[in-house]
Amino acid sequence: MKNVIALIAGLLFALGLVLSGMTQPAKVIGFLDITGKWDPSLAFVMGGALIVTLFAFAITPRQGRRPWFAEKFELPTSKDIDIKLVGGAALFGAGWALAGYCPGPAFASLYAGGTDIVIFMMAMLGGMFIARLYPRRKAG
Repeated sequence: MKNVIALIAGLLFALGLVLSGMTQPAKVIGFLDITGKWDPSLAFVMGGALIVTLFAFAITPRQGRRPWFAEKFELPTSKDIDIKLVGGAALFGAGWALAGYCPGPAFASLYAGGTDIVIFMMAMLGGMFIARLYPRRKAG
């Protein structure tokens, strides 16, 4: 049942990405390019996602609550800001700005095909592999 719920959530997420235009690299780059013809429409998509996330994090950690399909909530505990985090965030942002894709929309864009998405996916998967070579230390 846990996998079925995850599949449904993933499909709903992908549908939202497609409907919002987040799978269109030109639209994403237009949002990120504040020096050219800026397209602010994706700010509403991100704002909506932020509201849902803030609401979910506000109600999730209450005492005695547990997930429907897991034993406990797996919330991040680390508050460390180190060079790996800052460097990774910078690489993520640069890749998003240059390619117009981030991981979720990239997977959702696979349905359309094209060499740009294949190259991006190979680079993303390569980066994920390299990141596993340098594991983060556990907090606490």
